[in-house]
Amino acid sequence: MRATFHRHRLAPTARGSVVSVGVFDGVHVGHREILARNVARARELDLEPTVVTFRRHPKRLLLGRAPKALTSLDHRIALFRRAGIEHVVALKFDEELRAMTADAFAEEILRAGLDARQLVLGFDSKFAKNREGTPQWLREHGWPVEVVDQVIVGQRPVSSTAIREAVELGDLEAAAAMLGRPVSVLGRVVHGRALGRELGFPTANLNLSHELHPPPGVYACRARVVGTGAGPDGSWAVANIGSRPTVAPGGDGLPTIEIHLLDWSGDLYGQRLEVLFHARLRAERRFEGVDELARQIRRDVGAAREVLERDGIGSGTASGS
Repeated sequence: MRATFHRHRLAPTARGSVVSVGVFDGVHVGHREILARNVARARELDLEPTVVTFRRHPKRLLLGRAPKALTSLDHRIALFRRAGIEHVVALKFDEELRAMTADAFAEEILRAGLDARQLVLGFDSKFAKNREGTPQWLREHGWPVEVVDQVIVGQRPVSSTAIREAVELGDLEAAAAMLGRPVSVLGRVVHGRALGRELGFPTANLNLSHELHPPPGVYACRARVVGTGAGPDGSWAVANIGSRPTVAPGGDGLPTIEIHLLDWSGDLYGQRLEVLFHARLRAERRFEGVDELARQIRRDVGAAREVLERDGIGSGTASGS
């Protein structure tokens, strides 16, 4: 898959493209229906399945603030790739793009930049100045457009907002139902204090300041390396989200995410690790010392194995993620 990060560097392929436009935060079941229709139509017409998205949420410029991202741009690109998308255009939503009319967007980006032959859009899709680039506007200007209806799960319309609420409440089941996959985060492995290794449970420490994560606690998870193919691919894991009150009492207050891989060992520093949350095992709490903490981690590992085995979560694959 290829990615383009500047609209002035767009160059259409000889094949032409089927294009979908949107933020796609979370790449949830509604988004995945759009992507599936895009890929299917592209295969029918021998075109390139293409997504136009934005590096950061447009609300950051439009409203001066943006919701916490369910998926960073890197994470979205990984999920687009798994859905069969071959070209991702990630635009910078700046004042120039904000002022671009629907006519200019269609001519410069869709026609000249991507040679779009067909569009597949969500039911509420709107782009360009004053959000005038609707499916109806495109059809009136000669563009063939397929519109994907809103998806309902559990009698509730699926939306990134609803998923954010579920993740923040720790309702992994509801969030996973709307995502069509487990709640997951993607972050780069950074150096920590290496205390886990001293306790006999080495951990990968993730830099996750850019993605929404479940509340503090201990979770049964799977983990996979994204991008290089060198590392775990669905290894069972235990993740701790919180402030590490036993070993860092009175810390800086910023939550950390530490992952102990149950069935894999190796050097992951600098790698991008995706963690899929399957169940919450317990709340985070303070222990009297590191020996008591080590005993609890041992119990957490056993509980994670039991939960993942009970739920039929395979180790060594991350299918559906």
